[in-house]
Amino acid sequence: MKGPLSTRRNEHGSASVELVVLMPLLLLILFSGIQGAVYYHASTLALAAAEEGARAAAREDGTLAAGTSAARGFVTEVAGDSLTAVTIVGSRTPVTATITVRGSSLSLVPGWTPSVEQSASRPVERITR
Repeated sequence: MKGPLSTRRNEHGSASVELVVLMPLLLLILFSGIQGAVYYHASTLALAAAEEGARAAAREDGTLAAGTSAARGFVTEVAGDSLTAVTIVGSRTPVTATITVRGSSLSLVPGWTPSVEQSASRPVERITR
């Protein structure tokens, strides 16, 4: 005669097995979400620095050096450790100024460094007749 008691006796320890299987999956999902947020933050910082630099380079009396300096200053003041190994390059023509910021985001996975690259372009201010 089998009843509810006999089936429960055979399931002793099944919760532990389920936890062992599901906990790594849960932690992977959690850390993937955190890593995504950290990468997004670094990407946003790089874009803001590129926009700041492009704005400075696009002024009527602006230069490419002023643009890269403004972008570097923004990264130094605001980014902290969120954006590391930063390189800033740009170009300025009579029509547009472009600044590109490249760097590395923080990583939760040892040995893996996600790279970030953002660019911003602005029309150069000039007097036209």
